[in-house]
Amino acid sequence: MRNISDTIARLSAMSGRQGASHSNYPDRLSDVTGFGSNPGALRARVYIPENVPENGALVVVLHGCTQSAAAYDHGSGWSQLADQEGFAVLFPEQQRANNANLCFNWFVPGDISRDSGEALSIRQMIEAVVVAHGLDRERIYITGLSAGGAMATAMLAAYPEVFAGGAIIAGLAYGSASTIPEAFDRMRGHGGPSKAELQQRLRAASPHKGPWPRISVWQGSADTTVVPSNADAILAQWLGVHGLGAKPTRVETVDGQTRQIWCDADGRELVEKYTIARMGHGTPLKTNGDDGLGHAGPFMLDVGISSTHRIARFWGIEKAGAHRQAKTDTASAVPVFGTAIRTYSPKEKPRAVRMDPTDEPRPEARGSSTGITKVIEDALRAAGLMR
Repeated sequence: MRNISDTIARLSAMSGRQGASHSNYPDRLSDVTGFGSNPGALRARVYIPENVPENGALVVVLHGCTQSAAAYDHGSGWSQLADQEGFAVLFPEQQRANNANLCFNWFVPGDISRDSGEALSIRQMIEAVVVAHGLDRERIYITGLSAGGAMATAMLAAYPEVFAGGAIIAGLAYGSASTIPEAFDRMRGHGGPSKAELQQRLRAASPHKGPWPRISVWQGSADTTVVPSNADAILAQWLGVHGLGAKPTRVETVDGQTRQIWCDADGRELVEKYTIARMGHGTPLKTNGDDGLGHAGPFMLDVGISSTHRIARFWGIEKAGAHRQAKTDTASAVPVFGTAIRTYSPKEKPRAVRMDPTDEPRPEARGSSTGITKVIEDALRAAGLMR
């Protein structure tokens, strides 16, 4: 374990980088409030395109340290892809009062355990958005970068029954650390639980007995912030619960990068791992060409392969080769209650969307005479997510 002076030095280095990704990016997201007890005190932001069908899919996206939800969306292009393919996107956002560097607290037991802290806040957001928009509970997915990737593994462990799939980019295995010094050690590849213990911790995180979410793991070979051994730990954790061996079913090259695939007995792809040669710490992007998506920036790395496109294809929410021109000059989104559609210009901040009894949703959006809030609260209580 590293000493406290080393920990403070590393925290200071991270703090010195904060704000690097907080330029004045176009903000395509709307706020959601009143979605539950929110014990983790997180902000909820959402993007609902006009073309989301009834029983549409939902993608939950977790930003990395020093980033905001809007900045990560601008870089990764998830809301652009949502416009193209017709799915909803939820962006939980960390607050500086919880973590000075805007990192999700992926190593704090009280924030990653089922039905507590930040994990419960994210679960409540998901439930509220699903109920408000009639989304498909069988097509909920989660992804994240770095601390967001580690928090994605925590959500997949704590609530595996909620997610059809997950994607972890430069993240860490669930239960690999429980203190700040341990967190830095694991990031650097020092110490940590054995593979068998990691698998046991994943199984013990919830009462779920399977089936398990499909998992996509992304890692830069030159990442010195979260070193490649962490991707191996994540891989071992999920291969274990899926009952898959260490040897991949096949290995292929995609956009010049190595992709390993593990399939079940029926040939269904359950786990994949992308190793991005010579890439450092960040989300892999391909921003140019007909299939270009997102924008390069701090920790958003244009390396000629789009993790956003590839993850969406792995989950089955994007049709291969069906790229269309993304809308980048406007953000057309349906507010959470499904009231009148409004189109925002990049310079106009979307209004907050409140889930409280003072809102007046259109009649077809009402779940009862008291409106959508009662529907959401009843759903949260039925799921044991709210008293």
